[in-house]
Amino acid sequence: MAISSSSSVQRARQALADRLTELCRGAGLTGVELAERCGWHPSKSSRIMNARTSPSPDDVRAWCRACGADDQAEDLIASLRAAEGMWIGWRRMERTGLKQAQQARLPLFERTRHFRAYSSWLMPGLIQTQRYTEAVLRAVQRRRVEVDDVAEAVAARLERQRVIHRGGRRFAFLVEESVLRNGIGGREVLDEQLAHLLAVGSLPSVSLGVVPMRADRSRMPVEGFWIFDMAQVNVELVSGYLTITQPSEIAMYADTFTELANLAVYGTNARALITTARDSLR
Repeated sequence: MAISSSSSVQRARQALADRLTELCRGAGLTGVELAERCGWHPSKSSRIMNARTSPSPDDVRAWCRACGADDQAEDLIASLRAAEGMWIGWRRMERTGLKQAQQARLPLFERTRHFRAYSSWLMPGLIQTQRYTEAVLRAVQRRRVEVDDVAEAVAARLERQRVIHRGGRRFAFLVEESVLRNGIGGREVLDEQLAHLLAVGSLPSVSLGVVPMRADRSRMPVEGFWIFDMAQVNVELVSGYLTITQPSEIAMYADTFTELANLAVYGTNARALITTARDSLR
């Protein structure tokens, strides 16, 4: 990507900082004067105005009060919460367990009509088998979640998978060939998953592409991502869950998906790679 995957978050924070700066200047105040009115250290207002520090809701209320703009506080707090919601660390998202994190995404899947998913390390969640999902979520739970609600989380993800069989939706899945050989859960689980992949790939609403392993590719693998219509992109990173809504960045991910899709094989050729991966398990 030409810009970092967190640039949408930074843009949102900068936009809030710019609005607060405008309020300060509109009130005829310097940053130091505003800090004095709020009872802050002089450097705090500067850090907020330059988007180096994210204000709290109470900070925003104090800022608006100092500028004589109490009527704008709630709108600015809404912008603050929207910016914070773009990036959620796994610890925060999964503090009560995995089930809630799975259920929270259901409305997004239900309202989306065109799904595009690229995965460079695991099968996309919508086309995972129950045992594969259980292996994935169990690994997640062991690594970073104290609450063990894996069984409930698996059920929630399987419930979400029902959208793939509903009408009026299109699905395009791209996986790297290495995903076909990533044996999380063991050989039997992977073999079952690959058989399921062959079945899913035959659905009329589904386009399934496999990007072959080769030494002379023109486009390197990137982080896995989902595109929901052209309204939102979600990226799962090591440290957290990123939501992108900036149109220019969504377009970048859409272009990247197209580039990777052009490298992929489909139909008979994709099934041949899947079948070869299954044969290797035996």
